[in-house]
Amino acid sequence: MDDRVAQLMARGVEVLNPATVTLGREVDLNRIAPGVVIHPGCRILGAGTWLAEGAELGREAPVTIENCRLAKNVKLAGGYFRESVLLEDASFGSGAQVREHCLIEEQAGGAHAVGLKQTILMPFVTLGSLINFCDCLMSGGTSRKDHSEVGSSYIHFNFTPNQDKATPSLIGDVAKGVMLRERPIFLGGQGGLVGPSRIAYGSVIAAGIIMRENLTEENRLIGAVAAGEPRDQQFVPGIYWKVKAKFINNVNYIANLIALTRWYESVRALFLDQALVDGALKLLNAAIDERLKRLDEFVAKLPVSLELYQLHLRHIASESLVKQKQELLAAWPRLREELEGLRAYRGDERLLEVFLERLPQRLDYLSAIRSLDTESREIGSWWLMVIVNHVNQQIRKQLPSFV
Repeated sequence: MDDRVAQLMARGVEVLNPATVTLGREVDLNRIAPGVVIHPGCRILGAGTWLAEGAELGREAPVTIENCRLAKNVKLAGGYFRESVLLEDASFGSGAQVREHCLIEEQAGGAHAVGLKQTILMPFVTLGSLINFCDCLMSGGTSRKDHSEVGSSYIHFNFTPNQDKATPSLIGDVAKGVMLRERPIFLGGQGGLVGPSRIAYGSVIAAGIIMRENLTEENRLIGAVAAGEPRDQQFVPGIYWKVKAKFINNVNYIANLIALTRWYESVRALFLDQALVDGALKLLNAAIDERLKRLDEFVAKLPVSLELYQLHLRHIASESLVKQKQELLAAWPRLREELEGLRAYRGDERLLEVFLERLPQRLDYLSAIRSLDTESREIGSWWLMVIVNHVNQQIRKQLPSFV
């Protein structure tokens, strides 16, 4: 048995078959709390790993974690977890693959064979089985009995035929989602969402549907459509047909990440262990980096897109689409620099001060948010919405053809 595993056991960590557990030499034993349960075959790696009391690894199958931070009572039944933060009572079934920069908030998670990367699930959001749900943020719902749901065999399509990944989807939002009062969103099983998209609260998308557009009106049902003949048309690799929608959705996603960063700095920090706050903030900043990187790659493809579009469509080419591509190409270096600066934008801090005065800090986080009256929640949401709107407005005003 590894002597470091023996040290963990002496400190009150329950290791059910010590000889089968791998503990990286870089792991700080002081960051694994008494009361953690480690089942046979697990591997714990990474200097950044931090496990709180009640976390349980590998009940159904071996778990590998690498530089993850797990709050109290997180249950990982089996799979691989890397550079992610999971808050209290989050859980995943066997076969999960949760890769870098995932933030799984309280009582959120998934069943077996769930694949995530660059994904944020706000409290209570539940994923079924056999799901690929990378590059998106999902919120909605008020409790474990009233939560947003993604049905089994669902895919968020995050890679385009033009080989870019500027495809993040916002399912719900941050400003309202953090207040735990919005209607849940239901994405039916054996379906998919083509990113980048925006889906409003209360949306119900029936099983088997591939959603390819924004759904911005709340409380809408998207039902099954009659099967038709497959549409056959010429495909020209490299041409982008919806530059405006793609770019605007990406900027709005970044704006929501900035708002969520402020929320963790100013509100979450009052309730979470510092290790979790630090991990979440590092993760959110990395998520913004990722989105800017993907926009860099997208914009770099626009010269070829513009040339091919004009070559193939000639006199029937849309003047507005040509203008949008030209405008974005010329403005992107300046816009990117501005987005970097906007990462630090804090909104109207008077609203934050009023909200914090009304926020009971003697309760746990979920109870504190739920205890707020309607006016207090609206003040907090408005503070975050000011941040989101400001980021969007500062970018869009420099792109006249996008208005």
